[in-house]
Amino acid sequence: MSASVGYNGQAYSPAGEKGRFVLPPAFRKAVKESSGGNRTLCLTVHDRFDCLVGFGLSHADKFEAQLDREEDRAIRLGIAEFDRDVRAAQLYGFEQLPFDESGRFVMPEHLRGLGKIADGLYFHAAGDRFFVWAPGELRKMGPEWKGAQAACETLMAAAKKGSAA
Repeated sequence: MSASVGYNGQAYSPAGEKGRFVLPPAFRKAVKESSGGNRTLCLTVHDRFDCLVGFGLSHADKFEAQLDREEDRAIRLGIAEFDRDVRAAQLYGFEQLPFDESGRFVMPEHLRGLGKIADGLYFHAAGDRFFVWAPGELRKMGPEWKGAQAACETLMAAAKKGSAA
């Protein structure tokens, strides 16, 4: 697998025909690179926020080390509720979605439901992965998300203006 890449920036994708969305060009290039040259987008539900997390296949190479760190931390802090099997299921339970040269992909219904996705997706980079938000859910977040909220609103307005032209 190719080395993991970093994601940066933001983008918005309105829902298209037949429930398709478009992985924005900057994210598409990085996902393809991270997926060993394959057009494979990995999506899963975020473990704390009402959004999805996206990445390329090479990101999964880090999961065992992450599990080890989280388990060690739980032991050190006496957190009895940590369950390695449950956490592994969360990490490895991602969907592998093919996308075409234009970045179009179909969002599975269960992910649409978990992400509360309807009319569009807001993509927000987070280093070795990125968040995929339903704009309405992002609006509900606190002031620590104000930059993402402003970017999302601006990108949505531009997309709406572009579709009206």
